[in-house]
Amino acid sequence: MNAHDTIVVGAGPVGLWVAAELALGGGRPLVLERAEQRSPHSKALAVHPRTIEVLAMRGQEMAFLDGGLAVPDGHFGMLPTRLDFRDLDTPFPFMLAHPQLRTEELLEQHALALGVVIRRGYRVSGLRQDEQGVTLRVDGPDGEHDITADHVVGADGAGSTVRQAAGIDFPGTDSTVFGYLGDVELANPPERLGFWHNEHGALIVVPLPGGLHRVTGYAPTDPAPTLESLRDTVKRIAGTDFGPHSPVWLSRFGNATRLAAEYRKGRVFLAGDAAHMHFPAGGVGLNVGLQDAMNLGWKLAAVQQGRADAALLDTYHPERHPVGVALGEHTKAQTALITATTEEGRSLRRFMADLLRAHPDVATALANTLTALDVRYPGTHPLAGQRFPATREQLHLLRAGRPVLLARETDPALKELATNADLQLYETELPWSTTVVLLRPDGHVWAAGDTAEQLADAMAELPLA
Repeated sequence: MNAHDTIVVGAGPVGLWVAAELALGGGRPLVLERAEQRSPHSKALAVHPRTIEVLAMRGQEMAFLDGGLAVPDGHFGMLPTRLDFRDLDTPFPFMLAHPQLRTEELLEQHALALGVVIRRGYRVSGLRQDEQGVTLRVDGPDGEHDITADHVVGADGAGSTVRQAAGIDFPGTDSTVFGYLGDVELANPPERLGFWHNEHGALIVVPLPGGLHRVTGYAPTDPAPTLESLRDTVKRIAGTDFGPHSPVWLSRFGNATRLAAEYRKGRVFLAGDAAHMHFPAGGVGLNVGLQDAMNLGWKLAAVQQGRADAALLDTYHPERHPVGVALGEHTKAQTALITATTEEGRSLRRFMADLLRAHPDVATALANTLTALDVRYPGTHPLAGQRFPATREQLHLLRAGRPVLLARETDPALKELATNADLQLYETELPWSTTVVLLRPDGHVWAAGDTAEQLADAMAELPLA
């Protein structure tokens, strides 16, 4: 018997959430992180509505809400017509501005409270797997050695060692355009969130905690990651450089877009940037990664603890890979709009902005795509795989990380079904005419019916132990 059910490689937000889900489900996960300390830089700043729902399903949303800034809209490709989140069907109709550094701190606290073991300064250099488990070759403070587990999750970023060692292809396109980023102090900051797009490029200026501002965008000149270059680029686009000084992070990023050919290979799984990379348009990357983690974590725990058949793990790739495909498509579309600085390109931007303004339903559809509220998984029943549009109170019913039965009205047959299946049964309002639904731990419908008998028949087709 292996000392750990699962080794999670990578202690970023994705790896921490997978590990927390495994521990919540009764497992013994080990997280290995090559960096000795958490990065002080926050690549991601946006937590989207669906991700806040994910946090709420485990009772973790309040710390994020208390420490973040609710923004009622978002953008698609930096178009001037904003996407209004206020009418979205969610208890959290806003984007939360929340630095990744703080996100990682909160997720680590959650994981540690559940008993997750995290070891920093451990670099994975090799991987082999067989019918008994997966063995990682690890180099750390105590030297080079092997560690074996039942499964391995690669959450180790776009350059994933796990993905490469497992022999999983990562097809896609290389970078052709580049963006710039600087976390700096500004002597003369704009009075509010700044947003510019013209023939010289694109620019967003966002206030950060600690008196800093994030200055980021795109310029056709491919600026170098230096303070002088940042000043020149910003002045060309905005007409002033806002007096940047005392930089804490200067960087550049490209539009390379790649997607893992397989999210699962035997006992090895990929999640987050290890599975997909793209231009950071719309702040979607961290969110999709956390949603990968949510989909995978409860499934691995259920199989390892004998609550589900191993066939449940076969659903991870067909459910999340299409999400990765859609992620690549809409971030490439956004990249095209952001980098459209020619006269023809700016005409396209004006046309698209007018279209969104004239057709709010199209804008709402884009908002649902950007925030992942429209994600639906395959299923035979008309409701199966749909995201359950839960209230905040209903989301909290999933805190234990187990499936639950939600019924408009309970009766003896439903109570008996719940008892026999070891499920919690709650009487609550449902958004559909269906009488009862079986809700997965990640908030998607697993089965539905109008009677206990119908639901039992639907559950018989699920990979439950």
